[in-house]
This record gives sequence, C-alpha cells and structure tokens, in this order.
Amino acid sequence: MSRTPKKHPVRIFFISALITILSLAGVGGFLGPEALFVAAVLILVEITFSFENAIINAKVLSGVSEFWRKIFITIGILIAVVGMRLVFPIVIVAVTAGLPMGAVVDLALNNPNLYAAELNEAHVSIAAFGGMFLLMLCLHFFFDAKRKIHWINIIEKPLQNMSRWWLYTATSLMILVVLTLLPANHDPQETFIAGLVGIITYVLIHGLAELFAKSQEQKAGDAVLKTGMAGFMAFLYLEVLDASFSFDGVIGAFAVTKDVVLIAIGLGIGALWVRSLTIFMVEHKVLHAYRYLEHGAHYTIGVLATVLLTGIFFDIPEIIAGVAGLIIISLSVVSSIAASRAEAVD
Repeated sequence: MSRTPKKHPVRIFFISALITILSLAGVGGFLGPEALFVAAVLILVEITFSFENAIINAKVLSGVSEFWRKIFITIGILIAVVGMRLVFPIVIVAVTAGLPMGAVVDLALNNPNLYAAELNEAHVSIAAFGGMFLLMLCLHFFFDAKRKIHWINIIEKPLQNMSRWWLYTATSLMILVVLTLLPANHDPQETFIAGLVGIITYVLIHGLAELFAKSQEQKAGDAVLKTGMAGFMAFLYLEVLDASFSFDGVIGAFAVTKDVVLIAIGLGIGALWVRSLTIFMVEHKVLHAYRYLEHGAHYTIGVLATVLLTGIFFDIPEIIAGVAGLIIISLSVVSSIAASRAEAVD
C-alpha cells in the first residue's frame, strides 16, 4: 500500500504567509506604520497564545479523513476569522446589552471605546463558559484510564487511578457550584448558567463525536479515519474549542487597540497561522515525535481555564496564561527529546 507523501512545509504555510504579507501591506498602505505595528503585535499574540490550541487541534484532526481536514482549513478558517473574531463579539454585545445588531455594528465602527466596554460587561459569561469547557477538556485527558504515556507521574498516575467515566464531569460541576456560591462572586446566576452551558456543550459534542466514531469503527475497523457524522462532530468540536480559546483573546485585544478592523485582521491572520500549524503537526506527526507535547498542551489548558475562571473575581492579565503556556510546552518538548535520547541509548 502506497503511503501519501508529506506536504512540504512551504506548501502548508504558503497561503498563510501570502495573506499575511498582503494584509500587512494593505494595513501599512491605508492606515499607516503605527497600525501596521499594532496588527503585527496582534498576529504574534494570537499565534503565541493559541499554540496549545494547535496541538489539541492536531490530535483531533489526525483522526479524521482528508475531506474533513480540508473543511477545517477552508470553511473552518472562515468561521474562526469572520465568525469568532468579528461577528460573535458583536452578537455577544447585542445579547448582553439588549441592543439591535445594527446599533452594535455602529458602535464597533464609530465608538470602539463604548463597544469595548460593552463587550467587557459580558466577560463573566464568556469566562465561565470558556473556563468550564476548557476545564472539562483538561480533566478528561488526565482522568483518561486508557492513556499509557505519562509525563509528570506524581500528578498524572493518581488522577488516572481515580478514573471513572463520570468523574471529570462531576468534578467540573462541583467546581462550578463552588465558584457560583463564593461571596465574592457578584454575578452568580451568569456564572452558573454560562458555566453549565460550557459543561453541557463539551459533553454533548464530545459524546456525540465518540458515539459516531465508535459506530464507524464497528463497521469499518479500528484504524479507519472519521468520515460522515463522525467527521462532522469532530469538526464541530474543533470549532467550539477554538471559540473557547478565542473569547478572552478578543477582549484582551482591546488592551492593544480599540480599532475593531485591526483586531479582526490581526487575530484573523493569527488564527490562519494556527490552522496551518495544525496541518503541519498532522502531516509531520509532530505529536508522535514529541511524546509529551500533548501533555504540555493539556497542562496549559488547565492554566488557561484557571485564569479564565479566576478572572470572574479578579482582573488577570492574559499574558500570564500565554507565558505560562510557552514555558510548559517548551518543557514538554525538552522532556520529549530527553526521553527519546534515553531510549536510543538503551
């Protein structure tokens, strides 16, 4: 059986690079060098803070067919750029502020300071939803009894030994109830409802994805890549996951600039690079080469979930999660290389 050749990195990143160059040239030409600098900063911030997103994306995407990989890199990027970085914040403001969509669009274009303030008002709901969704993802990984590779044994083995199919959901619900009942929480109803929606969303999407995948495996064998409804549910899971990562990034971008056009361009291009990075990881089997990279990503997701949920009570700079994530993922790469070298010596 012939093996499909790996795509060259130039081929994978070419479109991202071309769009980046054209977009930055347009920003510099029409809006000036200061706007060009701001857009470049936003691109770097999005790529840096979404690296763990690319790792998880690669894990999921490696199990789907070529068709759904193409959907992810085409339709998926439109949803990520236009939907999550531009349209969805407008919808959030419209719902929370009780304003018509047209009025919110006018705010975004003509009164970005007020638009940013209105978006910030929705921070509790956004943090609770995103935080609980990501917490479910983190705990599901560490409570997984089937996982054979451990990075930090003192943490991971006890959690795996405690594993029950319902435990990560029950733990997340308990944490949500505690956060809701804390006296310092001035928005308990918003916290509980949004957090519960985050938990239910994860259970439904991940559960349906697993159900369709198992059904397909029974018909075609264990090694088959997900197609049909199984592929669609995996794609939907990736989009919700991207949303959970992007919510706080959109709000944090207003600390850099209040220009919604620059925010959409900067974060959108960054999201495009994250998509290309995901494809690169899948094509070149990066997760196999660096055995602890997935662990590092899930530890980072745990940190991000903690920052989001703590942000309900305190104003925490987003850079904390970003820097912590870079450190953890770098350590996982170093540990992976060391483990591979130790095996080679033996």
